[in-house]
Amino acid sequence: MNVWERLAAIDRRWIYLACGIAVLMPFIIPVSLPVYTTPEVQGVYDAVKNLPDSSVVMLTYDYYPSTLAETEPMSRAALHHLFSKDCKIVTISNIPLGGPTIAERVTRELAAQYGKEYGTDYVNLGYKANYVAVMKGLGSSIRSIFPADNSGTPLGQLPLMQEVDSYEDIDFIFIVADNATADYWVSIVNAQYGVPMCCGATAVMAPKMYAFMGSGQLKGLLGGMKGAAEYEQLIGHKDRAVRGMDAQSLIHLLIIGLVVLGNLGYFMGRREKGIGR
Repeated sequence: MNVWERLAAIDRRWIYLACGIAVLMPFIIPVSLPVYTTPEVQGVYDAVKNLPDSSVVMLTYDYYPSTLAETEPMSRAALHHLFSKDCKIVTISNIPLGGPTIAERVTRELAAQYGKEYGTDYVNLGYKANYVAVMKGLGSSIRSIFPADNSGTPLGQLPLMQEVDSYEDIDFIFIVADNATADYWVSIVNAQYGVPMCCGATAVMAPKMYAFMGSGQLKGLLGGMKGAAEYEQLIGHKDRAVRGMDAQSLIHLLIIGLVVLGNLGYFMGRREKGIGR
């Protein structure tokens, strides 16, 4: 077997090993491949940046654990950006499976890094069924829908919620979702109550959200892990999304290289044997 035939018949175990190394490398050694900012992500950054300090922002955790790789980096980046501006955060979830728990875990972790106090700087409202009714009800009174927070503490005992009781008291909504609730936040809350908002959505959802960008109902859009990586870079806090995109880029480059080598070995091997001349 000549060199070209050996090249075309690489043992698949070596390919699996190379793929494993390409995926793991960015999580061990920073690669920092370039990430170019799209106008939609720049819109998210600018909208949050232009909020007055200490603004009240509602951050939604409308995603399931199955999409954490794409959606959690968006939530984390949003919290970094908002807490750095001393914004007051009210989190809510329309997803019963994991949403309130994820919100509790992520907000408490990030709040500790910024010295924020629960009840004063941020509150987790948790989950209530029938998200359409919930979204409409929040326009009249948050307490009527959520008399207590996710831990059962009455809202009247939380200093932040003594000042916030409807969309009139919310300056901005940052949606992070992997399902149709994102559409309803726009079509109900933005359309009827005029609350400005942006959205972080999974890559498969992002295309349908561009219509809301075109209509001006969304100030910005994070599409999938790439959008999250762009946002992390803009806020100067490269984290999970940037590493995830590095891993994706490396594995794509590796696959392209293997396809080229395999075809080169195949055609050069045929040429040496005089096949196809």
